[in-house]
Amino acid sequence: MTEEGWAGERLYSSMKVTSSFPAVTALPAAAQAPGACADAWQGLPAIRLRLACGDAALVALQGAQLLSWQADGEEQLFLSPLAAHDGHTPIRGGIPVCFPQFNQRGPLVKHGFARTLPWQADAAQAEILAGDGLFLRLRLADTPQTRAVWPHSFETWLEVTLLPGRLDVELVVHNRGDTPLAFTAALHSYLRVADVEQCRLQGLDGLPYWDAVADTHPTQHGDVRFGEELDRVYPRPGNAMELAAPGGGLRISQDAAWTETVVWNPGPALCERLPDMPPHGWRQMLCVEAAAIDAPVHVAPGAHWRAAQRLHKL
Repeated sequence: MTEEGWAGERLYSSMKVTSSFPAVTALPAAAQAPGACADAWQGLPAIRLRLACGDAALVALQGAQLLSWQADGEEQLFLSPLAAHDGHTPIRGGIPVCFPQFNQRGPLVKHGFARTLPWQADAAQAEILAGDGLFLRLRLADTPQTRAVWPHSFETWLEVTLLPGRLDVELVVHNRGDTPLAFTAALHSYLRVADVEQCRLQGLDGLPYWDAVADTHPTQHGDVRFGEELDRVYPRPGNAMELAAPGGGLRISQDAAWTETVVWNPGPALCERLPDMPPHGWRQMLCVEAAAIDAPVHVAPGAHWRAAQRLHKL
């Protein structure tokens, strides 16, 4: 899953997209109160969720992309300080939604069009959950532009559930057409760490994987460690993974419908070539992605598919 060139992509070679986001003014005072409110990030419209305990999340309407998740007063997601914010270029960091194509496994733009299009959501429609929680649903549906490159009638939701110390992100795909549709997808989660070389990812021991850097198919022995470029596709583990890091970590789980787990870090050499990453940014991030990519997901007319990734602060 080569990541080079992420920031320089266009939505489609035959389809020029300009931002259609409405103007939004940040609401600093409201953003400090528990609940959901309209906000902005670098001029792009967003929705901020905040719990009474202080945990918070920020979701951009571009791509329905989680940009921030703060738990116990600490940021849990990595967002590059050089990330694009022009309204149509992919944003480096947070949790990009890759749909309806993962990477370059098909004719569409890399990682699909969903991450660069404006999704619909209303902070006023966020639901308050018992026990200090918030639920927000963002929606994307087909348009003449999407049907020109992917000829399907669909509706997609990203459902975000924020609970104390926990973030659940669920992708839902509804086939609104009269013919089957097939897609690949991923939640491309960028996790923030203090120093990735001091971290270990546990829970993948004994699993075979595809090493995309070496193009080999070895078996994982022990914990996954980091330092040089790492790009691997594992089958979904049967139990939750744990990111072990000094000072704390995360428990990471995914539904069975996410059939693969992708682990990625660019390492120092590739990171220096990425225009939307600082040279040492690779040390502060690690991607653990819930994915359905080795075989396309097929959705019958009128049917739904859904799958979640869950992040739990340890």
